[in-house]
Amino acid sequence: MQRRTLLAAALLAASLPLAAQTWPSKPVKLVVPTGPGSSLDLIARAMGDKLGARWGQPVVIENKPGAGGMLGLDIAAKATDGHTFAIGFNGPVAFAPFLYRKMPYDPAKDLSAIVMTTSQANVLAVNADKVPAKTVAEFVAWAKAQGGKVNYSSLGNGSSAHLTMELLIAEAGFSATHIPFNGSPPAALAVAQGEADATFMVAPALLPHVRNNKVRLLATSSAQRPDNLKDLPTLAESGYRNVESLAWNGFFGPASTPDAVVQKFNADANAVLQDPAVRQALDAQGLTIVGGSAADFRRAIDADVKRWGPVITKIGVKLD
Repeated sequence: MQRRTLLAAALLAASLPLAAQTWPSKPVKLVVPTGPGSSLDLIARAMGDKLGARWGQPVVIENKPGAGGMLGLDIAAKATDGHTFAIGFNGPVAFAPFLYRKMPYDPAKDLSAIVMTTSQANVLAVNADKVPAKTVAEFVAWAKAQGGKVNYSSLGNGSSAHLTMELLIAEAGFSATHIPFNGSPPAALAVAQGEADATFMVAPALLPHVRNNKVRLLATSSAQRPDNLKDLPTLAESGYRNVESLAWNGFFGPASTPDAVVQKFNADANAVLQDPAVRQALDAQGLTIVGGSAADFRRAIDADVKRWGPVITKIGVKLD
């Protein structure tokens, strides 16, 4: 299977128009809309050098956290040099149009989806000292007993982590205050230090705190238990079938990116995702490699828009 994937990528690269074969002609900037150490940052750095080697040009990683990921995606959306891209996620692409009254870009019109890199479940986690709960049912009962004094962290406004918790709150019927951060590392640290009681996020940033017995994992938001989290029940198993989410990541460019460049970037990214060192690095972080065509990625985004748009409207989350 891996040999066929690499062969297909090589054949596609060889068949691309001359313009794509000569691209890139200078260093490629890859904007990460979250901080250092976040899942997106890890993906970009794991793939950046390998992509640069294939392109014969360095890939420069630039972290631009802020505005729930929109700050970084806006840079890619407005880029005109043909060499600036971003790694994005659900929040600033699929969710933001339902959350914000005004956005600096239109995800559907101003961004070109290139390839989905990975996906992963969100995990419900609590501070191990402040929160006595060891199951979702116990957490909900504890939260209801706090009289609205519960708070939770997320990696940013409008992120999958934020909306998954809001959906659980709506389904379970308790109150909690949202504390957004720029990326998963500080949001995870907030729970470990007791600044926040709970969080939903992907597992990598939480695991060091789990090993230090500062954070306890309760459940996963995926439909089935992930291979690397087999001991954790799903929220569906815990009685909350409607609370299901996957956080995905992928590369985007401006809408003006030539189709041939999108195809080349896509083919090279798919090849890099099959590199044993890259696979090992991403797998170690609990990231499920996806890959596929640009059309596959667009379909996944459209499906997220159709699923989460009504959910966001129903639970009434609005951001300025």
